[in-house]
Amino acid sequence: MEKQLTVSSSPHIRADENTRSVMLDVLIALSFPLAVAVYFFGWRSLSLAAVSVACCAAFEYAYRKLLKKPGSLGDLSALVTGMLLCFILPVSAPYWVAVLGSFFAIVVVKQLYGGIGKNFLNPALAARAFMSGFAALSSYVAPLSDPRVPVLGAFAPDAVAAATPLSYIKPAEQLLLHGLPTGTGVFSWQDMFLGQIPGCIGEVSTALLLLGGLYLVIRRVITPRIPLAFIGTAALLTFFFPRGGVPGGEYMLYSLLSGGLVLGAVFMATDYATSPVTPRGQWLYGIGCGLLTVFIRYFGGMPEGVCYAILLMNTVVWLLDKAGVPRRFGRRWLRRE
Repeated sequence: MEKQLTVSSSPHIRADENTRSVMLDVLIALSFPLAVAVYFFGWRSLSLAAVSVACCAAFEYAYRKLLKKPGSLGDLSALVTGMLLCFILPVSAPYWVAVLGSFFAIVVVKQLYGGIGKNFLNPALAARAFMSGFAALSSYVAPLSDPRVPVLGAFAPDAVAAATPLSYIKPAEQLLLHGLPTGTGVFSWQDMFLGQIPGCIGEVSTALLLLGGLYLVIRRVITPRIPLAFIGTAALLTFFFPRGGVPGGEYMLYSLLSGGLVLGAVFMATDYATSPVTPRGQWLYGIGCGLLTVFIRYFGGMPEGVCYAILLMNTVVWLLDKAGVPRRFGRRWLRRE
């Protein structure tokens, strides 16, 4: 008699989602801000992304082939790492920076710990922190400057260099003397929202980042808990504790729309392998990222703090998951059994 059904162990769940489909959705969401980066910064944004993605895929293939492990390129996670790494680089970064960052992200941070799902740090952010001392990563180009770019080098001399919005508001003296750049006509909130500002390739357009995040939420790839907690915490702190005598609402808007806060909240902090799985843990994680980001921006030596805030919170995910486990009826919270 032909079998009519299959009995297997629990849980009895059937779904079309797998790692490949999730990563494909992330790549689709990342294509939105990449498209606006190509518009504002030129085709070098696309070529730098291609180099970063190709190197991440090559290093993952070579590592697993060398150690005779099963291939993992099919899950597309290496491609996502390459895209995210490119997004946190300025468009003027030399190609060798993308190659070195790809090696560190894939081999050191991801594969040496066992591969996808076993790394405790976000690979792209860890690579960016590793390369933070490179002078090539602190040079930004004004949007729509239309520079002519050599194939293997950085920008040609006729490129227009510009400071990022965060570099304007870092010194308290700058705020006291001149106010925010929005008040002096340097940048408007519309420019920052749409992406017509200097910055890294994938962080400038808040509108397209939010559109990508909305796509991921609709596709149920991520939940809005971490982004809402991250952005909400930063918004409250910058609203109630503005710097330089600037009105709280204006300072909050400028802080949220500049830098990599939205990129980090939507695409970096929500990484499955390095974020909590429990709802309570996700809220605590997002709040911690927001607190650390504002703290580093206010008191640190660098204008940005998103990268290090997320990396620091990555290290305590295990504790947040433990704190986020629902309490069983009749048991005290976090009681040792």
